[in-house]
Amino acid sequence: MESATAKHGATHAPRLEKPVNRESAGVFVFPGAGSFGSELTLVLEELKPSAWLLRYPGRFGRDFGRAATSFEEVVESCVSQVRRVQRARPVLVGHSYGAYVAHATAGELENLGTEVSALVVAGATAPAQLTVPESATRDQSDTAAYLDSIDPGLISDASSEWQEIIIETVMQDLRLLKEFAASKYPKVRCPIFAARGDGDPLTSTTGIGEWVDVTVGGFTQRVFPGGHSDLLNSPEFASWLREVRSG
Repeated sequence: MESATAKHGATHAPRLEKPVNRESAGVFVFPGAGSFGSELTLVLEELKPSAWLLRYPGRFGRDFGRAATSFEEVVESCVSQVRRVQRARPVLVGHSYGAYVAHATAGELENLGTEVSALVVAGATAPAQLTVPESATRDQSDTAAYLDSIDPGLISDASSEWQEIIIETVMQDLRLLKEFAASKYPKVRCPIFAARGDGDPLTSTTGIGEWVDVTVGGFTQRVFPGGHSDLLNSPEFASWLREVRSG
């Protein structure tokens, strides 16, 4: 789809180190609404061994705590996970909902003095253009219809029990995403790389182009074959991510 950053918006970020080649940077991948990471398998494989899937609070069962009750709580968890693994020059990659979490996380990391090498946002319109339809979070049947309009057949092969889990998780994530307001977050210092699939109904080339307005560190955008989520399985997209990481 879709903080602690917001409350630091008026402060001056600590001085960051001079940028270096991103090849050695760890890559942290932020999944989309309702995702448990399966659609990101190719991306993680292409970027291993230095690639990690971010685990949102409560997303992976009782062993990872309760579900977040605010967007800020999701961001705080992600900041902690990134800093626990790599405190310098991470590359953040967010898909859909995860793009907004990654954007807020990048801002918070920079406020804490961590240089972010790059922020990659895929399948997500620019923050100023973000809207979450009321119907998408009204009830499970409406959320299922919304999900099917974005990614037709995405969960049709799943068991009824698993479909219910995914739909409930999507609904919860989208409700949190409603808290996201572009005006709360300062421009990031890292470069932003924006991408979309040419068949993605949620984004447009113009819409992703407006991510340029939330960075002072440079901007690039690309369009790849695919829809909202199957973009992630495009070999061209994976190759592009390797280029981004290499700097």
